[in-house]
Amino acid sequence: MIHYTHPSRILVALDCIIFGFDGEELQLLLIKRNFDPERGKWSLMGGFLNENEDLESAAQRILYNLTGLTNNYLEQLQTFGAVNRDPVERTISVVYYALINIQQQDMNAVKSHNAYWISLHNKPDLIFDHNAMVTQALHQLRYKAALHAIGFELMPEKFTIPQLQKVYEAIYSKQLDRRNFSRKILSTDLLINTGEKDTNSVTKKGQLYRLNTEKYQQYLTDYVSFFPELTLT
Repeated sequence: MIHYTHPSRILVALDCIIFGFDGEELQLLLIKRNFDPERGKWSLMGGFLNENEDLESAAQRILYNLTGLTNNYLEQLQTFGAVNRDPVERTISVVYYALINIQQQDMNAVKSHNAYWISLHNKPDLIFDHNAMVTQALHQLRYKAALHAIGFELMPEKFTIPQLQKVYEAIYSKQLDRRNFSRKILSTDLLINTGEKDTNSVTKKGQLYRLNTEKYQQYLTDYVSFFPELTLT
């Protein structure tokens, strides 16, 4: 059997940036570390790659352990490999970001990891190079959300158009014109009218829609621009 010869050990870790939406603001799922190093400080959820595990499976494992969710939007972002990024041992981190529906999370799993949802605007200082990871993930999210309809990943099963608009306003930190947004969304054929009204609406006139999953897959895989004008802002 052939073996590569290498004098030193380099660990491979994965860090997951998990975005959610609480109806008003874009949220990050962060953990308050109760272990060393950097005990008591804030960080992303992460873990080491197992010997018989590929990267995607490891990222899915970490996401599931923290949220109890599977089959969520998960994308590899970047590899962070500065020599001194981890003070304990030379560690390369492969970073993923995920979009989840907060309403579907397993609260017991979240609590067991001492994790908390924190508004992106109130993000505390994070350990190591995790601040740079979040910055890069937000940049990529804004880019991808303009080209593909991934903002729907943050929505509950049924939603109104104003609620969907709030998601995109939270992603881009800017107000969008209500009429233009509604016209654009309805023209995509991504929405299926449920025939139901939002009972939590003040006016109780909000029409509830659900996602056309077949059409959604087309926006994920085909060369179709969702909101290309947002890439210019």
